[in-house]
Amino acid sequence: MPEKVKFLLAEEQIPTRWVNLLADLPGDPPPPPLHPGSGEPLGPDDLAPLFPVALIEQEVSAEPEIEIPEQVREIYKLWRPTPLHRAHRLERELDTPARIYYKYEGVSPAGSHKPNTAVAQAFYNREAGVRKLATETGAGQWGSALALACQLFGLDCEVFMVGVSYDQKPYRKAMMETWGATVHRSPSELTEAGRSQAEHESGSLGIAISEAVEVATGADDTNYALGSVLNHVCLHQTVIGQESIAQMEQAGEPPDVVVGCVGGGSNFAGLSYPFLRQRIRDGAEIRFVAAEPTACPTLTRGRYAYDFGDTVGMTPLMPMYTLGHDFVPPQVHAGGLRYHGDAPSLSALVKEGLMEAKAIAQTAAFEAAVRFARCEGIIPAPEPAHAIRAVFDEAEAAKEAGEPRVILFNLSGHGHFDMSAYEAYFAGELEELAMPEDELSSALERLPEAPALS
Repeated sequence: MPEKVKFLLAEEQIPTRWVNLLADLPGDPPPPPLHPGSGEPLGPDDLAPLFPVALIEQEVSAEPEIEIPEQVREIYKLWRPTPLHRAHRLERELDTPARIYYKYEGVSPAGSHKPNTAVAQAFYNREAGVRKLATETGAGQWGSALALACQLFGLDCEVFMVGVSYDQKPYRKAMMETWGATVHRSPSELTEAGRSQAEHESGSLGIAISEAVEVATGADDTNYALGSVLNHVCLHQTVIGQESIAQMEQAGEPPDVVVGCVGGGSNFAGLSYPFLRQRIRDGAEIRFVAAEPTACPTLTRGRYAYDFGDTVGMTPLMPMYTLGHDFVPPQVHAGGLRYHGDAPSLSALVKEGLMEAKAIAQTAAFEAAVRFARCEGIIPAPEPAHAIRAVFDEAEAAKEAGEPRVILFNLSGHGHFDMSAYEAYFAGELEELAMPEDELSSALERLPEAPALS
């Protein structure tokens, strides 16, 4: 019987609702975000200068599901539903009894999962009468996605791109500009936040966030849009997991382990949260593995504490695993994973033992990405290359145990704009970067004063 490679859904099977996992979490509610000035729990009025009411309501919603607006679903049809692949060739390459599947989000116009939330955020801001969105971008995937979404809804878009990625990936900048966005290298001279961080020439997501927030709060017609971390962003990404559940049913087997890369947490949450709801509600025996870089090991070496989401300290204090808000990560090529903290919801799940985390070295990630590309044909972005390395480890564990485990991972984007990183890998020029213990300790000593988290 021929091997089935792709499991496809019809446009009519695009999810009609987003999954809000917060409604299903066992135990006490997650700690609330705190106002950066008063230290009191954040209220809707505190978020109003940045976000439209609809997104603020989603951020704090206790509803288990939230309806996806029809205009958003119509735009989703440009690339959704995305395919689920069975990696037969990779399985043979790894000589494993494991059965490996991957959800491929690189088929979106921007080449990643990011438009799933960019389109939703642009829609709600347009409905609220906003004229422009300001944002940051690490590898350029989020900036590209928001530029596209703003173009589709008639909004202006201003992007602060982390300096090292701005230099490494000029065609990401060109892509954003093609969709009408204005792109600045961060740190820039355009904002007080950027000028204050001029010494960190390579930039960081935390610095770029500070710049974008400053622009948004300084103009009545401008809002801020974030590509990861916040509850409403993770919520919008759950179309990935919902489609994957239906596609795994087509394949006739549920996953034993779900894997994804983590920087802020949105692509991993998007795949894993609908499956985690099955585990919580129905007792499904599924493990969840979050793969992060050794150079920015928030979940594996960070502290679970309140911290700012940006470098300067303009954003609310978030309960999360953090390396310290003023930590500037080394110049790894996985720019989308160079963030000092993780989504509060994901952090809480790791803290409670419902999800695992492991750190992956940069060269190991690229070695896995090249082997994957030579088997499956798709060149992965450096970010999901970390997930692929974790999949290799899971496949090897299945081989050692002699068990035909089912592994599902999120191939969250292609690497067509990352070929300079592959070139450096082939030339043996990629550094093996890890965060020194003294730097970590120093950064954590500078955490803001806030209530301790248990």
